[in-house]
Amino acid sequence: MKLVGENRVFGGRHLRYTHSSETTHCEMTFALFLPPFASAEKPVPVLYWLSGLTCTDQNFMQKAGAMKLAAELGMAIVAPDTSPRGDDVPDDENGAYDFGHGAGFYVDATQAPWDKHYKMYSYITQELPALIEREFPVTKEKAISGHSMGGHGALVIGMRNPNKYVSVSAFSPIANPSDCPWGKKALSLYLGEDKTAWEDYDASLLLANKAHYIPMLVEQGTKDEFLQDQLKPQSLVHAAQRSETQLTLNMHEGYDHSYYFIASFIEEHLEFHAGHMGLI
Repeated sequence: MKLVGENRVFGGRHLRYTHSSETTHCEMTFALFLPPFASAEKPVPVLYWLSGLTCTDQNFMQKAGAMKLAAELGMAIVAPDTSPRGDDVPDDENGAYDFGHGAGFYVDATQAPWDKHYKMYSYITQELPALIEREFPVTKEKAISGHSMGGHGALVIGMRNPNKYVSVSAFSPIANPSDCPWGKKALSLYLGEDKTAWEDYDASLLLANKAHYIPMLVEQGTKDEFLQDQLKPQSLVHAAQRSETQLTLNMHEGYDHSYYFIASFIEEHLEFHAGHMGLI
């Protein structure tokens, strides 16, 4: 690892690192907030935050306003980049924002040329937490959250790995990627045209087909410009009803897709996860 940035904040530390990833076969970047007094003698639990399309490790750390309460709760936050990057990593040939660099969709790609580098599911669930737990004063107890594409990733990862995460939450998630333009494009190119291969990366399909016992919290704004065509949160509601799984979906009148929305309700999510971590 290489430390590339450090800031003091609310008595804790915001750190940025790069490292050579064995999973994505390129240099990856992640940000880490360590609360005050986190130490080898007093390790802290971790919230993993997955950001959305076009974002990096910095969007959440700079815009969400999460670190003050995280410092008070004694919770670390890890924010990875949203995709592999670099000159050797393939990108959308037309420079589109919704595929390639910045748009890893938290899947393990199976189709060339994406399958060498675009292994974000395995990176988030295996390599990154192993690195964090080895190098920093944190426990193995963790939760996961995210926004938009990252909300999709958080829900999928949480439901597929209920023994690894104590809770999962999402802001404005792409809830049914098999049935929206962003998702159809990404899943077909990363995974191929066989839609049965998409099922493991579709939160609504996962939720409909099996009861899940991980606590789930979702926030959605009614003025989100992507609500009807891309996000489709009602798919989650119908899926939860079908599998008789408990899901909390909060609709917020007048809120959009931006970080103003996230900042307005991030403290409720931190407290939600802290409750399942035993911090409050």
